[in-house]
Amino acid sequence: MNIIAGVCLLLWGVALLKLGMTRGLGADLRRFLSKATANRFKAFAAGLGVTALLQSSTATVMIVAGFAGQGMITAGAGLAIVLGADVGTTLVAQVLSMDLRLMMPVLMVGGYILFSIEHNGKIKNVGRVFVGLSLMLLALGLIKTAAEPLRDSETLPLILAPLEKDLIFAVVVAALLTWIAHSSLAIILLLMSLVAAGVVPLMLGLAMVLGVNIGGTIAPLIATLRDQREAMRIPLGNLMIRVTGVLIAAPFLPYLQSELESFAADPGRQIVNFHTAFNLCLALAFLPFIQVIGSLLERILPSKAVDDDPGRPMYLDRKDLDTPAIALSDAKRETLRMADVLEQMLVDVITVLKTDDAKLLEKIREEDDILDRLYLEIKSYMAEVTQEFMDPKDVKEYMQILMFSTNIEHAGDVIDRNLLPLARKKIRNKYQFSEAGMKEIEHIHALVVKSVQLAQSVFMSGDIDLARTVVQDKTALRQAEMEGMALHMRRLRDGVPETMETSALHLDIIRDLRRVNTYILTVAYPILEEEGQLSESRLKDHKPKGDE
Repeated sequence: MNIIAGVCLLLWGVALLKLGMTRGLGADLRRFLSKATANRFKAFAAGLGVTALLQSSTATVMIVAGFAGQGMITAGAGLAIVLGADVGTTLVAQVLSMDLRLMMPVLMVGGYILFSIEHNGKIKNVGRVFVGLSLMLLALGLIKTAAEPLRDSETLPLILAPLEKDLIFAVVVAALLTWIAHSSLAIILLLMSLVAAGVVPLMLGLAMVLGVNIGGTIAPLIATLRDQREAMRIPLGNLMIRVTGVLIAAPFLPYLQSELESFAADPGRQIVNFHTAFNLCLALAFLPFIQVIGSLLERILPSKAVDDDPGRPMYLDRKDLDTPAIALSDAKRETLRMADVLEQMLVDVITVLKTDDAKLLEKIREEDDILDRLYLEIKSYMAEVTQEFMDPKDVKEYMQILMFSTNIEHAGDVIDRNLLPLARKKIRNKYQFSEAGMKEIEHIHALVVKSVQLAQSVFMSGDIDLARTVVQDKTALRQAEMEGMALHMRRLRDGVPETMETSALHLDIIRDLRRVNTYILTVAYPILEEEGQLSESRLKDHKPKGDE
């Protein structure tokens, strides 16, 4: 029971460490990985470095698989990162295999203090990392102490005998344990402790290390089974490389044992050294042929013909929900898709008003349906994002995404429920605007389209100057509306037939375009308000009559 408790504590420490790294650095590491595919060696180094920080090759594989699924990287580049990730996790095992008992209380106390002084943010996550490390060190000591009496057990040899006699069975058992634990690092450290305590024979431990290397590939492969085939290629390629390596290395285990003893006398250290050597050899053997393997994977898993459904989300990856910074980035990209659809609706509306194209009018209705579907998907996704670990910046971004996506959807409704009926009325009654009246509508329309484009830039950048420009453009639109109204009234007085026939239609269209603009420019208000660049009221100070 003490050993089982130690294993549970070890897994909890690994999970806590990974959580702290993911919350604190996940978005930065993800951006770094996305840019580190210039060549296979740079990709390998990036995978090694990121995994050394994340403490999880599985997490790195899942991130890279997500990139591949979105078409951001090729299978070859992704596998180069994964080979580096597998080496990176062995280096973490090397560090943790050292005698770090004196650091355990320091990390625990320091981690608790850092975790407690901040409600959310990077300092809290650094504390989480320190506590996770201390729990891992504490667990390793507990496992080693609890395992020592088992060396004299009469029952243990009976349990281990089937594994010792059948090393293939041992490989399978280790692979299953690693899959269940979802952490190759934890199982390697457990094997190291049991071998160092003399509970597990060295040869059996080496065979189980091979199983651990296979087991670490199972969880990412299963997780991507329902994803696009491009995403599946990365974990499948990793599994193929590992199985090939195990098949080659297994017959040479008896010879490798003597070689390992020449580098380190401690059996536990030999386990970790073998794990590192195995992954280094795989990297050296397969890295030169990584593009060939990538091409082979593309043949095994050819890309499916993508269902061209514009209402289907492209960027909302539910694997990112536990990492708020990354999930919010996904939601931002999907919200920009909504803004693109809205802009296209505006372009199509002015075309309908100019050409009386009834078919295009129906297309706009379909575009509004797309907008509604995307909004529902974003809203559902945002509801699932883990808010517990958001820092203040994430919370602000969360609210900004919800507000902007909601206002885009409302703007689309204005087009669908107000502007389209007006366009349909114009077509049905064969109304024609005067040349001057059409130019006024086009001018107002151009200002609204410009606001939509600027609002997208403000949404992504948070730039104060751009935010001011968006709000200032509202004044320009109001001025254009007032000037157009004066000209429109002049044409009515002059008795221009087209103006008299379409006066109500003309004014309603300008009113609804202004409403669209009002919804869109709200993206700038929180940014300006935070910087103290918004006044509380547009009313000037006023003294009642008689007050002197």
